Amino acid sequence: MERFSLDSASKAYRARREELRQAEIALKDQVEKVAALRRTLPADTPVKEDYAFTEAGPKGTHTVRLSELFAPGHDALVVYHYMWAPADDAPCPMCTMWTDGYNAVAPHVTRTAPMVVVTKQDAARMLAFAEKRGWRNLRVVSSGSNSFNRDFGMEDAEGHQMPGVSVFLKGKDGRVRHFYTMSAIMGDDNYRGMDLLSPVWNMLDLLPQGRGEWFPSVAYD
Repeated sequence: MERFSLDSASKAYRARREELRQAEIALKDQVEKVAALRRTLPADTPVKEDYAFTEAGPKGTHTVRLSELFAPGHDALVVYHYMWAPADDAPCPMCTMWTDGYNAVAPHVTRTAPMVVVTKQDAARMLAFAEKRGWRNLRVVSSGSNSFNRDFGMEDAEGHQMPGVSVFLKGKDGRVRHFYTMSAIMGDDNYRGMDLLSPVWNMLDLLPQGRGEWFPSVAYD
């Protein structure tokens, strides 16, 4: 079978593809620059309390502290802020799409840092949903009894939830410090702050039609 070669493409295609290649290199360099800048953030902001979360399991629910979510030998913790308020009938489809992906990559990421999903929803209800989705690689806890979501900008005054990712560090003194939080809502009419953290959007961006009007769903027909 003959392989595709740019030599067989039109002159116009080759010229535009080279322009795109240079733009892709510039984007790669910018992403690396942003990552390097992120790493310079000072980890000098202690969390105001060792938040108590509720975790559901086969024997019922129990309390687990933020400091206890870290894995032995690891000083970093990745938290996904999952949108599902207690009064909501169903969870956020976008958050569900993101978490589907995080469940797949968790076995790799947790070699360096554990990943935990935090939701305002009741712990037992969230666990049942997680088991139905097959999220076997992610720990799921409820922040329904604390101000964690509000304190890190993931809940407004009316109780509406927002999506985001946070990173926390635990020092040698055992204290937990906040390192980084990114919400999908960046402010100033920017609403794609977490796109790079989901492969779905990046794959759709490869297509000629781009993302179009597509929006994720918790279940597809």
